[in-house]
Amino acid sequence: MLVCPSGVDVSSSALRFLTQQLRRHRGAIGSRWRRLSSGRQALLTLAHLRMGHTYAQLAAGFGVGTTTAYRYVTEAVDLLAALAPSLADAVRTASMKAYLLLDGTLLAIDRVAADRPFYSGKHKEHGMNVQVIADPFGRLLRASPALPGAVHDIRAAREHGIVEALAEAGIQCWADKGYRGAGGTVRIPCWGRWETLSPGQKAVNRSHAKIRALVEQAVATLRSWRLLRKLRCSSTRITSLVQAVLTLHLTSSE
Repeated sequence: MLVCPSGVDVSSSALRFLTQQLRRHRGAIGSRWRRLSSGRQALLTLAHLRMGHTYAQLAAGFGVGTTTAYRYVTEAVDLLAALAPSLADAVRTASMKAYLLLDGTLLAIDRVAADRPFYSGKHKEHGMNVQVIADPFGRLLRASPALPGAVHDIRAAREHGIVEALAEAGIQCWADKGYRGAGGTVRIPCWGRWETLSPGQKAVNRSHAKIRALVEQAVATLRSWRLLRKLRCSSTRITSLVQAVLTLHLTSSE
């Protein structure tokens, strides 16, 4: 395999943060010597998450075995995932916002047609459903644990307790028609075919669409980490990967 230097478009603050966490973890478990320093392990992990490099590519680039690369990434991802904000944390942050934006996104995975629980009829592909919460400016606040792609947005939001938490906090939330029936403080467009809506309802829907459109920036932020564009790992690991990316993003944006 040919190896060449390449850039990783992640802020240096994210690298410093992860390096610090790994250094503390090594001290806590009494790890004395490793093939890579904490800084190099952090860089290896960022290359995997941001660039989507495979373990074989990472192993060749960092001069370690494929198994070692996998172990290093898994260790760092688990550390980051444990630091991700909970729903309660996101609600506390949101209490200072005028309203929130809620949307579901499908993270594509490599599954076959037989894996029906992971197939999204809406998107016509296999994936995992992740609920994204953003502030009024489209800044990512939280990404939920991943559920199979066949789960609809409204069901996912309820299972994660998002609708109930926002209602209890009295926080207005703007969402699309996929959340019809959510109740609470979740606001959706007027229901019905465009040609059957009154002029007033059409004006409301246009205004609603303009406000809600900014949630796509939060979704794009999540997908800017190339590993999440096409996941080829066990579905049980996807939640940890999403939470790790969320932690790194929030760390970089502080």
